[in-house]
Amino acid sequence: MPIPLFDLSRQKKEQASLYESMKRAALEVLEHQEFILGREVEAFESEIVRRALQEPSSSSLNEEELSLVRKRAHAIGTSSGTDALLALLLAQDIGPGDAVITTPYTFFATAGCVHRVGAELLFCDIDPTTYLMDPEKLQKLLASLSPDAEGGLRTARGNRVKMIIPIHLFGVCCHMDAIMSLAWQYELMVIEDAAQVLGADYPSSDGPKKAGAIAPMSYFSFYPTKNLGAAGDAGLAVCQDAQLAQRVRLIRNHGMEERYYHKVVGGNFRLDALQAAILRARLPFLEKWNEKRRENAALYRAAFLQNGLLERIALPAEPWVQSGLKNHHLYHQYVIRILESAPSSSHAGLRERVIANFIKKKIGYAIYYPVPLHLQECFAYLGYMQGDFPHAESAAQETLALPIFPELHPEEIQEVVATIAQAMD
Repeated sequence: MPIPLFDLSRQKKEQASLYESMKRAALEVLEHQEFILGREVEAFESEIVRRALQEPSSSSLNEEELSLVRKRAHAIGTSSGTDALLALLLAQDIGPGDAVITTPYTFFATAGCVHRVGAELLFCDIDPTTYLMDPEKLQKLLASLSPDAEGGLRTARGNRVKMIIPIHLFGVCCHMDAIMSLAWQYELMVIEDAAQVLGADYPSSDGPKKAGAIAPMSYFSFYPTKNLGAAGDAGLAVCQDAQLAQRVRLIRNHGMEERYYHKVVGGNFRLDALQAAILRARLPFLEKWNEKRRENAALYRAAFLQNGLLERIALPAEPWVQSGLKNHHLYHQYVIRILESAPSSSHAGLRERVIANFIKKKIGYAIYYPVPLHLQECFAYLGYMQGDFPHAESAAQETLALPIFPELHPEEIQEVVATIAQAMD
């Protein structure tokens, strides 16, 4: 029996009430005919702040403190996570003459948006165990840059460093306290790439926080395979500052507030009302789905232990597991690292052998990400070379994503691990 990497059809079969509520939500939009922005989008923006951007459930904030949290988070629905980032960059006037730091081990959109606004990309290598931006390497990178007369930092090309975009990857948050401290020290803006961590908790030194509500700006993606997925493309920008949020709202709608009167140059980055309605129907299930992903991750760990593979397989790191926060990891992807996998002229590497077994047994898999961004052809002009970011390059060569979606069955997890074990005999 094939085991898919991801299968939305199971959700439809196993959660009939959800499917019916999605149909009702879509039909309501067709009834009221308000397709662009409007009541559905506004309601979704409000509900996602309340359900996914406020304090973790174990937080001890009182009602007065909660009220302040609710006033700070401003959600702006967008046409995709990519467009949410683009709108934030435009809202902060990032462009030619500026430089932005991010990691080379992530989805293309982050770097692509920086390039599109005309800013220079600076890459910082990842931590080899978490695959997240390494604060120590970030500190070294910042210290290596030249200060200018105004106290800012300049790249070798003469551009001024303005921003850091840390990537919360595979369902877990970066070490944001360390990153935010460096940003404060060097007076840099921070945007959280929270595309893969909606609902995740982070144990900040000043109290637990939700992913996307740590830095002054963040963005999410609701691509259908995300923990909360739309019926197509959709995204969200989040700002803690009300004036900045209003600027992002203008930018997502061609810079218009009053029709045909353009205050700034923006784009068509609007969230469709139909997608907002479907996301509203799905949002109440997010916590349950995240819990199921963690249960599946625990089953994987037990199966790898049972098969004696823990010396040859590095399981996903859980950097915040000791915090006591329930959503310390959401397992948007379950990414293992296959050790000792360097290929030789006489035999395929272990990862390639595992993949061959998966193909034979029709087991879904993915490689996130096979080519680090600094080695992509479109970024050759930056001048980076093989070996410049060794941890990102090793992760690209050795990692493998396994099925982890909520409707995955325990016996399928056992089959996936058994198939890996067979490839390593």
